[in-house]
Amino acid sequence: MRIQELYELYAKNFLVDTDTRKIRKGTMFFALKGANFNGNKFAEEALDKGASYSIVDEEEYKTNEYIILVDNVLETLQKLANYHRKELKIPIIGLTGSNGKTTTKELINAVLSRRYRTTATKGNLNNHIGVPLTLLSMNKATEIGIVEMGANHHGEIKLLSEIAEPSLGYITNFGKAHLEGFGSVEGVIKAKSELYDFMIKSKGRIIVNPNDKIQVNKTNQANRIFFDDSISFVEANPFVNLIYNNLNIQSNLLGDYNYNNIASAITIGKLLNVSKEDIKVAVENYIPKNNRSQVVKKDTNEFVLDAYNANPTSMRAALENFRKYSASKKIVILGDMFELGKDSHEEHQNIALLAEQLDFYKIILVGENFNSVKVKSSVQFKKFESLKRYLETSEIKNSTILIKGSRGMALERCLDCIS
Repeated sequence: MRIQELYELYAKNFLVDTDTRKIRKGTMFFALKGANFNGNKFAEEALDKGASYSIVDEEEYKTNEYIILVDNVLETLQKLANYHRKELKIPIIGLTGSNGKTTTKELINAVLSRRYRTTATKGNLNNHIGVPLTLLSMNKATEIGIVEMGANHHGEIKLLSEIAEPSLGYITNFGKAHLEGFGSVEGVIKAKSELYDFMIKSKGRIIVNPNDKIQVNKTNQANRIFFDDSISFVEANPFVNLIYNNLNIQSNLLGDYNYNNIASAITIGKLLNVSKEDIKVAVENYIPKNNRSQVVKKDTNEFVLDAYNANPTSMRAALENFRKYSASKKIVILGDMFELGKDSHEEHQNIALLAEQLDFYKIILVGENFNSVKVKSSVQFKKFESLKRYLETSEIKNSTILIKGSRGMALERCLDCIS
């Protein structure tokens, strides 16, 4: 079946699902395969639960006329998403970067939704499956789409850009993330810049942070727009405060590193004719969640919970920002950073040394990588269970506590261990 014919079936309801546990009535089920599962096996079950069609790529599972056989289910999903993107004929904002992608995406969505009907990437569904699903979740009511694109290997941003065909692009920054897949910081820059390559080739517009030399150098041949020059940083104590077009904006985002995320959202908002008053309301009302720079108060303690993700760049920024806090008793709990490859030990050692140099009241390290570094005053634990026992038996009162680590460490569990 040609993509155009498949699109006509999809366009009846504009619904796509890949999980039979979450089937919606009238949806089109795509039977994706993975290392440990075969979605083809659930084609009939999807129909029984209300799907209008099931898309499979193994002939033995085409058992009726509502099951459509294709060469490759994943590639068909991606092609359908690109076809839909073309049919939508709306602005699509594509963004990637080493740190701050999701926060920036949510800020952009908050600003633009003050004026437009927007559809943005949910959570971090930003890969070769998530991006097509984001595009296919847009319908005739959508006026602007916001697509987050993540990658841990070369060529992924190129693929995602070709699927989403963004008309406006932004890279948050280039940092030490996914070094195992990219090989080096230079590899990160090359991989993330695949978005720039697409935007330049397609003559799209690029948002650029004028203070980021890499962004400036990489886009000197592009149709670029620098951060609006009426935006200025005031302070982050602990929340980012800034001025935009003579309006004071007090955000709920911690750390001066979040200033660029806010500035990019403001710049895009102004570019797309959102009023400065609406921009102010959107930024001030945005509250981070899902363990991303959340402030949580519990009993006598205050937690800065930043346990969604971590890499050397974001870890360093979090520590240096936490040092500026006016709190008298600051405790740091750091968990392992993943996907650093051959640089893992060195990067964990550097972060441990930095933490000790910043003179916090107490430093607690957890994970196999942090447990192997040499420290002078930090407390180390190889496993979370050992840390849990330590926290439950320690008297931690009247403290401000930074919790930072990669998602796999699930360090938000620390909150239940400190009473």
